[in-house]
Amino acid sequence: MHDTFPLLVKTAFPAIKRRRLETLQANLGYRCNQSCFHCHVAASPKRTEEMSWETMNVLLEFARRQAVQTLDLTGGAPEMNPNFRRLVSAARELGMRVIDRCNLTILSEPGYETMAEFLAEQNVEIVASLPCYLEENVNAQRGDGAFQASIAGLRKLNALGYGQAGSGRILNLVYNPLGPSLPPDQQKLEQAYKEQLAARYGIVFNQLFALTNMPIQRFGSQLVTRNEFQDYMELLKGAYQPANLDGVMCRSLISVSWQGEVFDCDFNQMLKLELGGQEAGPVHLADLLEADLAGRPIRVADHCYGCTAGQGSSCGGALDHAEIEEAQPANAST
Repeated sequence: MHDTFPLLVKTAFPAIKRRRLETLQANLGYRCNQSCFHCHVAASPKRTEEMSWETMNVLLEFARRQAVQTLDLTGGAPEMNPNFRRLVSAARELGMRVIDRCNLTILSEPGYETMAEFLAEQNVEIVASLPCYLEENVNAQRGDGAFQASIAGLRKLNALGYGQAGSGRILNLVYNPLGPSLPPDQQKLEQAYKEQLAARYGIVFNQLFALTNMPIQRFGSQLVTRNEFQDYMELLKGAYQPANLDGVMCRSLISVSWQGEVFDCDFNQMLKLELGGQEAGPVHLADLLEADLAGRPIRVADHCYGCTAGQGSSCGGALDHAEIEEAQPANAST
């Protein structure tokens, strides 16, 4: 796999600083039941890295001391961590809002048949990856059978009230382009998803998040192999919108690795770019229990243009500001 870090670290991206910390995003491990083309953590069934319960306790203590309200769980498939349910239950007991970034297919895997019911009982918000509403496109990105397993997962969640009006159980979907292009307009794409999934499969959901693919890990390596890396970076830089700087997720979020090390965002974690304001090397969450991170600089590199291109991109989808210029025609594969 090609390491794109040397191609990204030198940058002219503007300097930005942190605001009040609102979200603790934790990567529970790289093990996943899928090996998706766009995956920026290179997760797969063969990966063995996973967060320990000891580190999870540090997460909970940090959240308590810092009054962090949201715990955002990622992977890999975060549900595959053996202490996933224990962590979720403990966070909910603290009154935290918990988000599970679910690939949907895990809900049908042997050993995880009751996971959807657990998530519903704990009132966990689900952010589910579904890169398209067409079967051939999803299978091309995630492997044969992935689409039908995803639909089965969505139907199971709908039956538990997820995505249903008035239920209070939130189900949001995530779209990623299939190739080196920017996502289409999020509002228009959400409407298309809702119409198509309802008509074809009777599925409902709350919102669609359109995310830009980052030129790192598996996707970045493929760009280098296909001699598309520079063209993609020119696309991102050419679509840069200064208005997006105010809404980027790293201003109010920190990312914690499976080992407990802290980074400004999940993408910086994959590039091993240490937390802004640190002199050198990674810092562990246990060393920041009383730290005030507001006002600290954020480490930036060229991949940051991915969050600020066009309509912008964050863990919560396109960034919300008054005027967004059309930067790229919609990817017709959807």
